[in-house]
Amino acid sequence: MATASTARGRHTRERLLEATANLVAARGFHAVAITDIGAAAGVTGSALYRHFASKQDLLVALLDRVVGDLLTGARAVVDATPSAAEALDALVEAHVAFALRNRNLIRVYDQEADHLPDADRRRIRRAMRTYAEEWVRVLRSVRPGLDEPTARTQVHAAFGLVNSVADYRSPLAEDRLRDLLVGMTHKALGGGDGT
Repeated sequence: MATASTARGRHTRERLLEATANLVAARGFHAVAITDIGAAAGVTGSALYRHFASKQDLLVALLDRVVGDLLTGARAVVDATPSAAEALDALVEAHVAFALRNRNLIRVYDQEADHLPDADRRRIRRAMRTYAEEWVRVLRSVRPGLDEPTARTQVHAAFGLVNSVADYRSPLAEDRLRDLLVGMTHKALGGGDGT
C-alpha cells in the first residue's frame, strides 16, 4: 500500500512540476497562480500543498531539476568516455538533446532564475557554474593551448547558441535541427563540425 501511495505521490509531484514549467514558460512566474498550476496538473489546492509549500518552492524544485539533470548527465558522459575528444562530443550531444527535449525548462531557467530567493539562486548558479566548468575542463583537454578565459567564453557562447532553441520554433525537422545545433556548437567551441 505504501509503495502505491509513494508512486502516486511521485507521479503527482511530476505532474505539478510539468504544469509549472509549461505555464511559467508561457506566461511568466508572476502571471501564474498556484490554482492555475493545480488545475493544469489535475490536482486540488490541498493536494498541491502536500508536495510543495508554495509556488516559489515549485519554481525552486523545477530549477534544481534543470541544473541537477545537466550536471549529473555531464558527469556521467565524462566518466563513460575514454578520451577528452569523445567526452566533448558526448557533452555537446547531451546538451543539445536536453535543450530540444526541455525547451520550457530552459525558458523558465533563463527567465526566472534571477527571481529566486538569494540562497536558492546562489546554490543553483553555483551548480550551473560547476556544469560549465566540466565543459571548460574537457574543452581545454581537447585544445591544450586554449587559455581558461577563452575556453569559458566559448562554452558560454555554446550554451547560449543551444539554449536559444527554447525561444525559437524552427521549421526544420527535429533530427535536422539537432544535427545543425551539434555542428554549430562544435564550431562555437573552436572545432569542426564534430564529425
